Amino acid sequence: MLIEYSPFWDTLKNSQESTYTLIHKHHVSGAIVDKLRKNKPLNTTTLNDLCRIFNCQIQDICQYMPSDEDQKL
Repeated sequence: MLIEYSPFWDTLKNSQESTYTLIHKHHVSGAIVDKLRKNKPLNTTTLNDLCRIFNCQIQDICQYMPSDEDQKL
C-alpha cells in the first residue's frame, strides 16, 4: 500500500459532512467513496475536490505509507 485514506475518515468524522452529503450534496460518486474505503487510487482532481469540500490540506485526506512491497525505482 502506498497511499492510504485513513485521514479522510477522521476528517469526515470531525466535519458536518457524511458519505450521504458527499454523494447527494457535493456530487461525489459512490464509486469514489468505495475507493476511499478500499484505499484504491484516486486522481488529483478528486483529491482537490475533497480538500475544497472539507476546506482542508491534502494530509487531512491521505498519507503515504512506505511498504516493503513497493516497486523498486
